[in-house]
Amino acid sequence: MIQVRDLSISYGIEPVLQGIDLHIHPAEWVLVTGPSGCGKSTLVKAISGIIPQAIPAQMSGSITVAGLNTRDHSLADIAQKVGMVFQNPGSQLFHLRVEDEIAFGPRNLGLDEEQVRERVEWALTATGLSNLRERKPMQLSGGQKQCVAIASLLAMRPQVLVLDEPTASLDLLNTYQVMETLTQLRDHYGITIVMVEHRLAAASQRVDRVLLMEDYQIIDDGPPQKVLDHRERRDALGLRRPADLPMSPWIQLIQPNGSHATDQKPVLELSGVAAGFECRDVIRDIDLQIYPGDFVALVGSNGSGKSTLALVMAGLLKPTHGRVSLDGAAARPQPGLDVTLLFQDAADQLFTDCVDEEVAFGPQNYDCFHTDQHLQILAQADLLGLRYRRVTALSVGQQQRTALAACLALHPRIVILDEPTLGQDWGHLQQLMDFLSQLNRQGTAVILISHDYKLVHHYARRIFLLEDGQIKTNGHIKSIRPGETHEI
Repeated sequence: MIQVRDLSISYGIEPVLQGIDLHIHPAEWVLVTGPSGCGKSTLVKAISGIIPQAIPAQMSGSITVAGLNTRDHSLADIAQKVGMVFQNPGSQLFHLRVEDEIAFGPRNLGLDEEQVRERVEWALTATGLSNLRERKPMQLSGGQKQCVAIASLLAMRPQVLVLDEPTASLDLLNTYQVMETLTQLRDHYGITIVMVEHRLAAASQRVDRVLLMEDYQIIDDGPPQKVLDHRERRDALGLRRPADLPMSPWIQLIQPNGSHATDQKPVLELSGVAAGFECRDVIRDIDLQIYPGDFVALVGSNGSGKSTLALVMAGLLKPTHGRVSLDGAAARPQPGLDVTLLFQDAADQLFTDCVDEEVAFGPQNYDCFHTDQHLQILAQADLLGLRYRRVTALSVGQQQRTALAACLALHPRIVILDEPTLGQDWGHLQQLMDFLSQLNRQGTAVILISHDYKLVHHYARRIFLLEDGQIKTNGHIKSIRPGETHEI
């Protein structure tokens, strides 16, 4: 189904793939993993024909997918047989209703309306989107957009499905639904699946084969247990240990009582806050205090209001009701100085020519740039070697680290991370979180939005659970007892 021969790709003088030889059989499910920036996303973009058809690059070797040579056939021809879900799903959504987005592909295949409706209903059910069919895709959460992008391709029923980190922004329920759907596509429809992932727990239990990459090459290829069981190599590459996903919802993983010591005054306080978009409140009745040196996690299912709450706390979204207080005074925080927010899609906040300029931009504009601090932040984000690389030529994980370094460069009082795991291996993620922990010990408050139990368990001291736009409970994260199944 997929044949890759001696594939090498570079952007200018920068190599991104070297000497790849690969054969993937029909109805095979292949997981591609490895450290951030090793070439995984470049490989799947080449398999889908996006490189070199849409993204200019120097490419040698050949790729044949479903009988089509990706050099010789147009993207329109390839897209009829190969579907790809990008790391940033919002970039491939353009309709005004979720249902129309999913129906777009089948209609362009020339199917009659009854067949289109059947495929749309199946895709909506498979991805848990039935109750969102009338919503605007651009108003959905990052995880919900991911589900819409996946559903729009499932409705096409392509011969090959390529997914770049499809579970990175998904909660437990949607992760399970997506994995079940992919299993059905392979087993019942014979679809070949190529999937890039850092979160290995759900995927490693189902895939047929794992490709392990490092330094733009495939260094191992085989069954999941054979490739992923080497602890020393996993640790060296910063990979997670494959384990079972937590089968318990967040409500069962939280020990109530997340109160803070009363001898401090909150740096940021929300009282009775409601906020949303287009006259629709996404969050309501929010009472929340953030203290100096706090490390708080916001958790909850996709669409529960976590990102909307983050925008309010960052001063980027005005509440429709309630009060936001900074140091006891009713005032919206100054974005970037009082509070900084790392968006789910880091590309939305990158705009200079290279990594070095991006990280230096804020301090230089506020006349507080110091070379030593600048180099320290670049080193902690593992960006020194990419210092003069164009931000558009970075992997998603590298863009994420660049955006976070730029956020931290102004030394804000509160740092909000909205799903920072996208594109990150555990090694790089841990390095960044350890740096944040240093700042946290010096008084910087950190707010972490994540579906990742391991990340929350390792770093957060208080945890707030959002359900349907309200805080359901708060407390501390429970430790896992032996025999319980969690992704750790």
